[in-house]
Amino acid sequence: MKVLLSWLQEFAPFPGDDPVALGGVMSDLGMAVESIERIGEGLDGIVTVKVLELRKHPDADKIQLVDVDLGDGEALQICCGATNLTVGDVVPLATLGTTMPDGMEIARRKMRGEWSNGMLCSGRELALGEDHSGIYILDPSLALGMPVVEALGITPDVLFDLEINPNRPDAMSVAGVARDLAARLGLPFAIPVPTVEELAGDAGSIASVDIVDPDLCGLFHIRVIEGIKVEPSPRWIADRLSALGMRPINNVVDASNYVMLELGQPNHTYDLAKVPGGALRVRWARDGETITTLDGIERTLTGGRDGVIADVTDSAVGIAGVMGGASTEISETTTTVLLECAWWQPMAIARSSKFMGLRSEASARFERGVDPEIVDLAARRLAELLAPSGARLVQGSVSVDGDLSVTPAVRVRTTRVNQLLGTAIATDEIVSLLTPIGFVCAAGADADVLLVTVPTFRPDTTNETDVIEEIARHYGYSKIVGRAPTSAHTGSLTPIQRDRRSIRQVLVGRGIHEAMPLPFLAPGDLARCGLPAEAVTVTNPLAAEESILRTSLRPGLLRAIAYNESHRTDGVSLFELGKVFALPASGETLPDEREHLAVALAGRDATAAANVWALLAQTLGLNDVVIDQSAPPAGLHPGRSGVLRRGGEQLGEIGEIDPGVLDALGLRERVAWLQLDLAVALAAPHGEHRYHHISRYPSSDLDLAFEVDNAVPAASIEAAVRSAAGPLLVTVNLFDVFRGHPIPDGRRSLAYRLRLQAPDRTLTDDDIGGVQRSVVEALGAIGASLRG
Repeated sequence: MKVLLSWLQEFAPFPGDDPVALGGVMSDLGMAVESIERIGEGLDGIVTVKVLELRKHPDADKIQLVDVDLGDGEALQICCGATNLTVGDVVPLATLGTTMPDGMEIARRKMRGEWSNGMLCSGRELALGEDHSGIYILDPSLALGMPVVEALGITPDVLFDLEINPNRPDAMSVAGVARDLAARLGLPFAIPVPTVEELAGDAGSIASVDIVDPDLCGLFHIRVIEGIKVEPSPRWIADRLSALGMRPINNVVDASNYVMLELGQPNHTYDLAKVPGGALRVRWARDGETITTLDGIERTLTGGRDGVIADVTDSAVGIAGVMGGASTEISETTTTVLLECAWWQPMAIARSSKFMGLRSEASARFERGVDPEIVDLAARRLAELLAPSGARLVQGSVSVDGDLSVTPAVRVRTTRVNQLLGTAIATDEIVSLLTPIGFVCAAGADADVLLVTVPTFRPDTTNETDVIEEIARHYGYSKIVGRAPTSAHTGSLTPIQRDRRSIRQVLVGRGIHEAMPLPFLAPGDLARCGLPAEAVTVTNPLAAEESILRTSLRPGLLRAIAYNESHRTDGVSLFELGKVFALPASGETLPDEREHLAVALAGRDATAAANVWALLAQTLGLNDVVIDQSAPPAGLHPGRSGVLRRGGEQLGEIGEIDPGVLDALGLRERVAWLQLDLAVALAAPHGEHRYHHISRYPSSDLDLAFEVDNAVPAASIEAAVRSAAGPLLVTVNLFDVFRGHPIPDGRRSLAYRLRLQAPDRTLTDDDIGGVQRSVVEALGAIGASLRG
């Protein structure tokens, strides 16, 4: 939908100084502005000339040579491809040096050997419309050499191209756009009352209508206009129609189109002399019925789908709401017009237009819904436009009603408005927003309830939500704070489920694969893994080798490693989250079922298990856990294993698998082992993570190796290092464990890498040396000595 600013200003005093700002308001109202074009500007250098002679181009079939007179009596040659010129026509010429509205500069050019000293212009080249079929023909009485702006009375204007949504039938007219815009800007809006001189008589005695099928047509309104003289439209009407994309035809057709664009009421003009008895009938078409429409095409109609207007002989003279018939078309001989303004059932028009593939400006409006209250206003406005040519409206009219629905008052709750929009709009403000756009508000039974009567030009508004949309548009979408809608959460992860998910993510990220062995073992599997043989026995096992419930995850994972080794896959890393089953507690019938986590790393030593445990402890926020090596767990290496304790509570076991177990299972590689009782570990306080700023200064690594008794846990050494190193310590990692010459028996070497970093400066040698002295002194107190 295109609208001119000057046309809008006939309904309200819109400012013209900032069209872009005005377009922004239209977009905010939901009438998105796709383009803004200034017209009537950039026409300097274009003047009126007269065609003196037309000649064929000697070397081009599609170009003719045109001699024109600028008013000085001299013939000027122009090369032109248009063919609608005749000698004597007055046309616009863009002279040499002119810059056209589209930016093209006119220069003297040779075309196939002939000089062209300018360019004759079409309507599109003048930015006066989309017509590019030929040269723009001017009034022959115009003086030659006159600027075309003066000759056409062109004044600068602004053309807005709007995107109108299907639910805005009111915005399919200039008046509708003006009403919406004026309401937002707080400007007075009014539709001018047509001034029409009526002839004495009675239209009802000249014409009549019979609505045979009232479900097709809700209202059919007829006026009669006499004294018609078919001629070209006044230039201002033709220019406006051209600007809005419609081709001017003659004054009668152009007035009909003008009223449709201005008021949104499609109408149709019949040559009354071609309508027998002036009688029309409205009905559904019959299957196979034919009609030749105004475009000269014979169309076959479908019963129950297409509507027709028929004459007294019941012959179709128009397709209802879509296009008129050629048999009653306005021609140069027309003197009296029968004018139709109707309301058609929207879905009937939409269906008919779609299936026939015949979409017109009229059908686009009828299928959205038009205002039945303005039919006589539209008829009077059309008569007013034709009055300068001598046409007069005959007194009286014929109006016949069909099935025209009436929208009841809509109950609008202020609380519901604010609930949907997320606003705090008061009831009085709602009334002030709706009233300027034609809605009538009355107080309801409750204080925050309004009874809103919807205007007839808004058939799309039928319920409370529709009215709230109108409130939102005029309140301003930009003023409504955007927020994500909330909804009820029907479920979430429990804390243990979140911890379990974190464990899986960390271990998989470490490159450890999850395994899922069966919980059933064969008799003797526990003993081979160095575990007590007492276990729950299944009374009806599927197989004898699966008759024992596991008490540890160790047998299943070690068996998986052995299987991989037998298939020449070494260095396997596996973990399992699964249930273990201890013998029932005293007085209980069912086994003591607990969830454990186990990690088995083939080809790696206890240090690898310790590193995995450190990562898990950091992820889960498990602090103050120590490794107690005083009593290594059964089946684990006696010198490289221990129990994980927190306070006096045992959380699990860590270290390496005993070499005897490896031999019993036929494993070649050493296996690092970690098993954690999740029920115990996660029942303790955990999950707290402390964060600190990351220093932007460089760090330094300090490697220290200490000789210490085998009985001293590595965890005790690390705790002492952390305590002695102070705030400069970022991380400490055990990277080597060594036993053998020259280390005495009963002792081992533990090598640690300390990463040091200050938050506010670059470390000096003195800083690093001070940390080293503190650590060596602290470890000396527990029997550890620094190796050379």
